[in-house]
Amino acid sequence: MQFPTQSSPYLPPVNDVTRLMVTVMLAMIPGVLCLFWFFGWGVLFNLLVASFAAVGTEALILRLRRRPVRPTLGDGTALLTGLLLGAALPPLAPWWIPAIGASFAIAVAKQLYGGMGSNPFNPAMVGYVVLIISFPLQMTLWSPPHGAGHDLLPLLDAARLVFLEALPPGTRLDALTMATPLDAARNDIARNLTWSEILQRPLFGSFAGRGWEWINFGFLIGGLWLWQRRVIHWQIPAGMLGGLFLISALFYIADADSFGSPVFHFFSGATMLGAFFIATDPVSAATTPRGRLYYGAGIGVLVYVIRTWGGYPDGVAFAVLLMNMAAPTIDYYTQPRVFGHRDAGDDGND
Repeated sequence: MQFPTQSSPYLPPVNDVTRLMVTVMLAMIPGVLCLFWFFGWGVLFNLLVASFAAVGTEALILRLRRRPVRPTLGDGTALLTGLLLGAALPPLAPWWIPAIGASFAIAVAKQLYGGMGSNPFNPAMVGYVVLIISFPLQMTLWSPPHGAGHDLLPLLDAARLVFLEALPPGTRLDALTMATPLDAARNDIARNLTWSEILQRPLFGSFAGRGWEWINFGFLIGGLWLWQRRVIHWQIPAGMLGGLFLISALFYIADADSFGSPVFHFFSGATMLGAFFIATDPVSAATTPRGRLYYGAGIGVLVYVIRTWGGYPDGVAFAVLLMNMAAPTIDYYTQPRVFGHRDAGDDGND
């Protein structure tokens, strides 16, 4: 992270962490707007509940630890954790799903390790994995995307379903939900359908899931803006998308009827959200230039492996956490050579 040079040592330092967090939140706007357009009011409810739970849990833990509350909350890291988690959750999940996930992310994955800068795992993804393992039914409550032949729930009906778990009169829950494109594709492949047949379903758009194409495009735009502003380094997104492209292209070339194309994987699930907003977490990711490429490539390969052969339709959260564990080792073996020092084993005769 680069800090601006101050004109005088007597001026107060600029709170760069807060500025960076606000920049990341602004970059999420295109993707979040697409999520709202295609999935309705539940997206906003998830964002609000997860944000309040994350900030409230951070304040409570700081009080218990006898640490100053206002400066820590002011850096925006807890709020960003809640927003990232909320953006990844199904829109019809009951309110206690984002509340539990965000609270666990802050209390266990962040504060238990000492707070900002000390956590070895991405807090938002820890919260997500805890939810998907503990509450698999509630984590499948995705509504059909706008334009797939179903109307989105009005504001009041969506609020009653999310906060009171009360269905609209004469409606069953299974009539309001639908499998995600990744999950539907896995099931259809198991039924020996070809990809050309799968893409004919109303759930799919031109080359990926209906709505998900635009959602991923929105997060891509925001991610490129972050890179242009030098908030993130290019290596991790490039490594992740490159690794995902390479492995998906190999299997697609080998059997196009049984495996999705690289474009399908790029614009499905949480690919772009993961590549630009989650995998680039500066605390839990690799930090050396070459290490970031390896780290990102490992995430991309694991995402494909989990999506294709694993037990979950989207593998971004699991892939990120697995590579979080590998990040210290990657950094150790990819340290750049210090100018004026020889590598081990260099006899100096070159």
